Amino acid sequence: MPRLCSLASLAATAVGALLPHTALAAPKEAWEAPTLTITRYDEDWSDLESAEKRGHHWTGPFKNIPLGDDAWLSTGIELRARSENYENNLWGSADAPNDSYVWLRALPYADLHVGKLRAFAQPILATSVSVAPSPGPVDGTGVDLLQGFVEADFGPVTLRAGRQMLSLGTERLVGTRYGPNVPLAFDGLRANVTAGTAKVSLLAVRPVQPGKGSFDDRTSSQKALWGAYAAMPELDLYYLGYRNDAARWGGTQGGETRHTLGARWHAKRGDWHWNVEGAYQFGRFAGGSISAWTVGTEFGRAFPDLPLSPDLTLRANVVSGDHNAADTRLGTFNALFPKGKYFGELSPVGPYNIMNLHPAIGLQLAPTVSAGVAAAAYWRQSLDDGIYDIPGNLVRAAGDSRARFIGKEVEATLAWQATAELELSMSVSAFAPGAFIRDTGSARTIRMLGLESNFRF
Repeated sequence: MPRLCSLASLAATAVGALLPHTALAAPKEAWEAPTLTITRYDEDWSDLESAEKRGHHWTGPFKNIPLGDDAWLSTGIELRARSENYENNLWGSADAPNDSYVWLRALPYADLHVGKLRAFAQPILATSVSVAPSPGPVDGTGVDLLQGFVEADFGPVTLRAGRQMLSLGTERLVGTRYGPNVPLAFDGLRANVTAGTAKVSLLAVRPVQPGKGSFDDRTSSQKALWGAYAAMPELDLYYLGYRNDAARWGGTQGGETRHTLGARWHAKRGDWHWNVEGAYQFGRFAGGSISAWTVGTEFGRAFPDLPLSPDLTLRANVVSGDHNAADTRLGTFNALFPKGKYFGELSPVGPYNIMNLHPAIGLQLAPTVSAGVAAAAYWRQSLDDGIYDIPGNLVRAAGDSRARFIGKEVEATLAWQATAELELSMSVSAFAPGAFIRDTGSARTIRMLGLESNFRF
């Protein structure tokens, strides 16, 4: 039987498992827990100091454990199993174009508060099954320390030192890489400053390079990140500095120092919501100069009074590419450390030398079941530059192709919040190649099925 049929059968089985529960009502709790975050250290469980509040939910005794005067401990865990099934990965040009594997990870944490001091630790246990041709560091890292830092609270200023995940804005430039099996962490210093309604993060960090074995994750000796990110109620302003001593763009390798100036306007007015972000980069690469830019927009409208409460969104992005490989000026925008699954569950291309349109609709099928359908079309911004994956590796060089169209994608997602702690989700995606992919190599339609179970408290 063709592999496509097996994927379709598996998708139908998963949908059948989820949909019978759509009539369930949302769980009702006497106490509303804080929103669970990906980074976990942003969660505030201090209001559970009373035993009466801790008794409102079974997780309460784990979230605020009294240790004496002005001292308490919060604990929790994430257990995730994710299956990804590909046909024709990278349009058939991947080392293992037809691949099915399972990612498994556990992320326990402990958050100790003593007066104005804090110590946060989060180990990671991550492995994979059947990754072909062989698993890499983002597939599994054995047992290691994902996050571990100490923090001192001085009122308007909080100082933090150690290993931590970072999430700035919508994670266009600095994100957690949460979708893959091993998230991204940084080692270094961070100061959070509150000034009126503004919250400013000052950073001086280096990314952590995960190893395949246990206790072998290391601070990168080649890459560094520093800067300031100011978040206000509707406006973010930022400067980010970046250095990579062994950068590679096109066929050139050398040292890269890049400076990014950016702004993000985001707001919600009634049922309308939007997010507009622009950034410009300058600096030096391999003895030449850098001049690159990006503009990303998202406009949406919710219809809460209509059946299924649809939320319509249209995204459009333009990310500059290099316009002359023979000169000494690099025009390819560097997305630095972007979020994983950047354009969706299936993201064979990353935010480099690209233009795209991305309409989507979200639906609330029941109080605990949501669904989404999205489509996307991609073009090259510069015909003299190729396309890249999310980490910034060149996937297809420009070659002699003068085609701009990369391809089109469609994706459907379904998620069921089975309990306050357990979410089950699935996605079905397809990416049909355009003229540029056909000009430069294998050009088969990519198909992907993703299934995930995530238990977190």
